[in-house]
Amino acid sequence: MEKRPIGNTGLSVTPIGFGTAALGGMPDTYGYGVDDETAYATIREVFDGPVNLIDTSRNYGFGRAEERIGKVIRERGGIPEGFVISTKLDRDMETGRFDGARVRESAEESLEALGIDRFQILHLHDPEHARDLDEITRKGGTLDTLFKLKDEGLVQAAGIAMGRTDVLTPLIENWPFDVVLVHNRFTLLNRSAKDVFARAVERGMTVFNAAPYAGGVFAKGSDKVKRITYQVVDDVALAPVRRIEGACAAYDVAPGAVALQFSMRQPQIGATIVGVSKPERVRQTLGWANESVVEDLWSELARLPHDIVDPEAERVYVPG
Repeated sequence: MEKRPIGNTGLSVTPIGFGTAALGGMPDTYGYGVDDETAYATIREVFDGPVNLIDTSRNYGFGRAEERIGKVIRERGGIPEGFVISTKLDRDMETGRFDGARVRESAEESLEALGIDRFQILHLHDPEHARDLDEITRKGGTLDTLFKLKDEGLVQAAGIAMGRTDVLTPLIENWPFDVVLVHNRFTLLNRSAKDVFARAVERGMTVFNAAPYAGGVFAKGSDKVKRITYQVVDDVALAPVRRIEGACAAYDVAPGAVALQFSMRQPQIGATIVGVSKPERVRQTLGWANESVVEDLWSELARLPHDIVDPEAERVYVPG
């Protein structure tokens, strides 16, 4: 795969990255768990393939995702050559505290879990769920500490990863992030991140678009997954998904391939982050990335309506 540079950080990433939230074992979010051996096999499959980007977080599965990745890194004697590990600073999950001291704590926890001595990409994660946004933006707070870690050489690329674009927009206007990661807000169903992506690119930031399958429904099908953006939904809410599935069926193309390529074909998106839960999903993703999609189908999909409101506005956040 081609590799795209992340500004002047010295890092380059493939147009696809693999996300590991499900590999942490988060049944409350996804509706299923993932055991240790399946997670290890999936991570090995990623490391052995053409994609060079894996994305994780301190709080995925309360640390299990990083621990599982760390085990495979250790068995290989370090991060595979040319590979990029992206992880995230997280608030204290019990109190919501996300001050400068918490940044240091979260970073140390991630270094230990992953078995690494410095970060390639380190994001501030989900500040909208912290107890106090002022803790994050004030002098000496979370963001100051993140960029101090970069100045100290502990972080190669500093990013921000979150959902709510109304909170994100002023942050990217005022802080020099290298990477901006948004999930579920640029899909076949929703375009609420369009403007923030454009502004991030204008400011020289690389955009990572996560969750192109709207939480998995386009990967597994609306007949099996009754969730959109991790929220259980009814048949009325699934109707737009089924219209897209019907259009894809008419052209004999997998909806997952179309959902993935919809993100990949956007010039402002540097990498599309796809969550995987078993080795077969890694191989399936690579196949979908190369599946032929005719322009007539793209034209038909462009005529379908889409939302521009926050798709998780009513979501009750559950970290497990």
